[in-house]
Amino acid sequence: MEPKIINLSEEQECEIRYYLDEYNAQHIKYRLDGMMRIGLEEDGKLIAGLIAYMSVYKILYVDTVFVDERYRRKGYGRKLMQEMERQAKEQGVNTIRLDTFNWQGTEFYKALGYEAVGTYANKEDGFEETFFVKRI
Repeated sequence: MEPKIINLSEEQECEIRYYLDEYNAQHIKYRLDGMMRIGLEEDGKLIAGLIAYMSVYKILYVDTVFVDERYRRKGYGRKLMQEMERQAKEQGVNTIRLDTFNWQGTEFYKALGYEAVGTYANKEDGFEETFFVKRI
C-alpha cells in the first residue's frame, strides 16, 4: 500500500521533532538551549527589540530585529546587536546566523561585521534574501 500525505497534528509534530532530535544526537556533541529577548524602551514605550534562539553546536539564530521607524539611524539597532553578541559570548555561543530581505538590513549587518554567505533572488515576487554569519 502506498503511503498517503497527511497534515500533522500537534502531537505528531512533536513526535517528528523527537525523531529528528534522536537522529541529530548521533552527530551533534552538544547543544545550547534557550533564547534571547532584548528590547529598548524610552519613557516606558517599546521602541526596538531583538529575538534570537539558541541552535545546535554554539550557534545563535537571530529571528527578529526591529527598530521603530522614528528611532532608526540613531544607533539603537547597533546597540541591540552588540548587547545580543555580548550575551551570546557569555552563554558560550561562537557563531551567529541570520537572514534578511533586501529592503531590510543588508547593509546594516555588513557594517556590523556579518558575512553574507548566500543570496537568492525571487524575481517573480520581487525580493532578494541574504543569509549572514558572524563568528564571535
